[in-house]
Parts: sequence; structure tokens; C-alpha cells
Amino acid sequence: MPYEPPTHTVERSIRATTGARTVAGVDEVGRGAWAGPVTVCAAITGLRRPPEGLTDSKLLTPRRRAELEPVLRGWVTAYAVGDASPQEIDDLGMTAALRLAAVRALEGLPVRPDAVILDGKHDYLGAPWQVRTVIKGDQSCIAVAAASVIAKVHRDRMMAELGAASGDCEDFAFDANAGYPSPVHRAALEERGPTAHHRLSWSYLDGLPRWQHLKKVRISAEAAALESGGQLGFDF
Repeated sequence: MPYEPPTHTVERSIRATTGARTVAGVDEVGRGAWAGPVTVCAAITGLRRPPEGLTDSKLLTPRRRAELEPVLRGWVTAYAVGDASPQEIDDLGMTAALRLAAVRALEGLPVRPDAVILDGKHDYLGAPWQVRTVIKGDQSCIAVAAASVIAKVHRDRMMAELGAASGDCEDFAFDANAGYPSPVHRAALEERGPTAHHRLSWSYLDGLPRWQHLKKVRISAEAAALESGGQLGFDF
């Protein structure tokens, strides 16, 4: 399906209205997974012309993402990736875990950005960062699109390596589903139960009577309500 390529329009607007000189694009992956971390990438691209075919990672095939990702890592001015572990997600809730991963990514950059373009409509980052949220920013903003591809490939690779290296994960097919609820993943959970890499506060455990005793209680009803929309998504 044809799509409009991303532009620097939002970044130019931020520069013109705020005086910001360094603007980072930020995107996350793994919010709706049942296993593995939530991963955030922060990318600084300047105003240069992007590599051909850059767009939201979800619009690219796995092969195309794998081809584009090393090109992007060499093309961006700077990038950094931050993760929040399943245990941190269980302990803090998804909103706080997203912020933790994003701060780790932003603080991993060689220069602190003056402003951040955050994909989506909710600012989970907050002060002291100067944030502009953009719905579908991973499709419309070059820096966010670059961050989305780098984050997706980084996390997919991490999950594939986890599945290959950990004997207790071999039946979950993390190399194919990256911790999301595929049929193979569901079947393995029913048979073997969650591993140390699963999020134990997630509602999928409600459908697994054999393993419900492992479920962790969320820190608050408010946190659970904020996160409920992100547990059922498929993002392979």
C-alpha cells in the first residue's frame, strides 16, 4: 500500500517556535508483548534527507527492516536504546516503565536534546523534557520513524537471542513472535507456564487457571486501568 514518506515538518516547527537546536525522535516497541522488555529508541537526525524507504517499522517487512536498520544506524547523527525489564514493568506499571526506558535512551545520547518528538498522543515522558506528542509520528516524522525501525530490530533481535540461548524459552518461539501472544506462545504458556522473562502482572494469566497463582498484583487500580489498552495488541 502506498504511503506518504515522513518529513522534517514537525522538527522544523519545534525549532522555529522554541529555538530548539537538537531534536530527538522517540518511539517504543514491546508495549503489548507478554514477555520481554519494553524498548525505547531516541534518534537525532538533523534535517538531512533520509534513506530511501524510511517509514514506520510496522509498515515494513521484517526483511526490509533488517536491511534498513544498519543503514539508519550509520545515517543518524546519534541514537541510543533503553529497555525496561519485565520485572520493572510488573513493579512500576507500564506508564512508568516506558518513562524509565525512554529516559535511559535519552540519557544515552551523546548530547542532551533540547526537545523530543514522542510518538502517540500521551506524554509518558514529562518534565524536565520538552515534549511534542505526534499521533502516528512514526509515519510522519523522520526522526521518529528512524527510532521506530532501530527499536523494533533491536528488540526483535534481543528476543530471538533470548529464545536461542535460554532452554526454558525454546518452546515459546520468541524468534517469530518477539514475546507477543501468538498461538505457539499461548500454547507454550498453557503447557509450561510463564518464564522469568514474562510479565507476571499481565491479564493473560487470568486465562491460565493452572498458573494464576503466579500473577503479581499491580501497584494500583489506576495503573492497571492506564495499561489495560496495551496488553492485547499484536505487533509482530
